[in-house]
Amino acid sequence: MSRKRRMFDIDMPAMEDIPVGKVPDKVLEKRRGPMAAAISENADALRDQQSTEKTIRAENDRLAHELVRLRSEGLVTEHVPLADVVTEKLTRDRKPGPDPELDELKDSIRDIGLSNPIRLERRTDGRFELIQGMRRLSAYRALHEETGDEVFGRIPAGISEGADLNDSYRRMVDENLIRKDISFAEMGALARAYADDAANDCADVDKAVAILFKSASYTKRSYIRAFASLLMMLDKVLMHPNEIPRNLGVELKRKFDANPGLIRQVSTAVMSEPDRDGPREVAILRTFTEQDESSPKKAAAASGGKTRRAKTTFQVSGRAGVAKCSASSGRIELRYDLDFTRVDRAKLEQAIATLIDNLQEEDDLTHG
Repeated sequence: MSRKRRMFDIDMPAMEDIPVGKVPDKVLEKRRGPMAAAISENADALRDQQSTEKTIRAENDRLAHELVRLRSEGLVTEHVPLADVVTEKLTRDRKPGPDPELDELKDSIRDIGLSNPIRLERRTDGRFELIQGMRRLSAYRALHEETGDEVFGRIPAGISEGADLNDSYRRMVDENLIRKDISFAEMGALARAYADDAANDCADVDKAVAILFKSASYTKRSYIRAFASLLMMLDKVLMHPNEIPRNLGVELKRKFDANPGLIRQVSTAVMSEPDRDGPREVAILRTFTEQDESSPKKAAAASGGKTRRAKTTFQVSGRAGVAKCSASSGRIELRYDLDFTRVDRAKLEQAIATLIDNLQEEDDLTHG
């Protein structure tokens, strides 16, 4: 029997030397055909696209929720038709009559647009209640009526949703507290109207002042309460309450509290001049706050029957307005729109000491 010949001489490795496990990717790449590679690449691209779309959807959802939040807080400006804006919910704290500064505001809006949007509250009937911006709204309405330009037919506004009534009043009041021309009579009238409105559940004017003017100082709130009481005491008597200076109104209130019978005397004196203007009405009221010594009989009694020397009266302009001064023998009186109780005591004492020293020096020079 013949022996078979070997065709190939193959050196086979031992079994323990053959690696077992996952075939390396590079090896598979070499074995993968063009179609398989294309399918793999497409799958990878699809996964990347899905991941990107998921990220974009999450960001869009976040932005949508943020937009809803900003809109509900009135922080997104929208253009609202003037016809859809009403002023029914809040008692306004602006005095009636023409606004001398409205023309300036109109010129500014015409030239550069509205810098500060008004604030509205959305109503259930689809319209909007004005919360802040009565002058801006009035200026837009005037411009639209004068020009007919539809640019002024819609006003930029921040719209809030269902705000608390007290919060709406506070926003209106806080904005107007910075007005230079707002009078204590206006603020007192607003407090009275707020207390009288059953919807506000407010027991009295004092509580109304505490709610509406929470941002004001304690002293300013006391002045507002004084004017609110003064307007109630002289209800339907005053024609120009907004022109009453702060100090005059507070002093009148103090005198009425001390002598209730004085209310009728003041009412009679004021109403005796039905054609009075603002300055004349203030002058009538001021006669009842003059010092008791201004009465000749009382002055004579106080000085033992002797006639008091005539007083020197004059006015001096200051940063807060005009100071009214009167001077007599041993006495000087200063009326100025400043709460001296809030001035630092050391500063006040120094000012008075300087005044006395300067006056003494003048007296020494005169008699030297």
